[in-house]
Amino acid sequence: MADKFFVIGSNSFTGASFVNYLLTRGDEVIGTSRSPELNPVFLPYQWPTPQPATGKFQFRQLDLNQDTDGLVAAIDGFKPDYVVNFAAQSMVAESWLQPDQWYQTNVVANVRLHDKIRQFGFIKKYVHVTTPEVYGSCSGNVTESAPFNPSTPYAASRAACDLHLMTFFKNYKFPVVFTRAANVYGPGQQLYRIIPRTVFFIKLGRKLQLHGGGRSVRSFIHARDVAEGTLRVARQAPPGETYHFSTDLYLSIRELVERICTRMAVKFADVVEVVGDRPGKDAAYLLDSTKARTTLGWQAAISLDQGIDETIAWIAQNLEALKQQPADYIHKP
Repeated sequence: MADKFFVIGSNSFTGASFVNYLLTRGDEVIGTSRSPELNPVFLPYQWPTPQPATGKFQFRQLDLNQDTDGLVAAIDGFKPDYVVNFAAQSMVAESWLQPDQWYQTNVVANVRLHDKIRQFGFIKKYVHVTTPEVYGSCSGNVTESAPFNPSTPYAASRAACDLHLMTFFKNYKFPVVFTRAANVYGPGQQLYRIIPRTVFFIKLGRKLQLHGGGRSVRSFIHARDVAEGTLRVARQAPPGETYHFSTDLYLSIRELVERICTRMAVKFADVVEVVGDRPGKDAAYLLDSTKARTTLGWQAAISLDQGIDETIAWIAQNLEALKQQPADYIHKP
């Protein structure tokens, strides 16, 4: 039986991937973003897929900061079973430059939205897609009960919204659940992210700048695995709970780039330039996803090499279109 989903931030990489996942299941989806729909090269739900999308999709341009009433009216008119929110100012380094804008979007605008939709009785679950950055730099595997220790304005703004939502859960029984994923990647990702950027620059013959020599350790997880986990959280998780999505493969950014170079048959030294590190960058956050595996039956099914190969193929197939797209992050207040 088809479900109804309202996806805020459907232009984001993980949002668009989740929309595509839902549509291939036959669900009915309304997606919103403050920007018009992106170039189709970044929207998996507009690509031919092995499993044709049978669901229904509508897109509405609604700004979380500027049009709370319109967003609330759209949710009320659609009466979705589930609301999933991917929308956020999400760049870590840039949050130091204009931190007020990160707090405006990630805290103030969200609080306004939540205070209105908490009064709706038809929402079975509100899935808030947050970030492991709230934990700061950690040693060992981080469980969902780890204390918050944010080290950047971005992380602090996300932690503040998470805490706000817990007060609504405790006081109003607002049916919120939280997800935090390792570094998500895959075909369709914006070109300023490390995996598509590395592949794209190699294809163009450009040097890739590797901040701090790439010492930071991360786990990388494919967007389809995250989409499946997000759906399981929406349908199965008790309100008030948090779930991590990660793989058990941890590697430094340098090792990741070296892995891509190997798969593309180029030499690391020929394509990389080491530059200074960014302020407040966490050395590592290694998420423990035991809870999602044991209570939701979720598993990460796509290996890093398979996902890298998919990303390489996507860039190769769409290289001319991607050349017309910005390769660097462009900030929108």
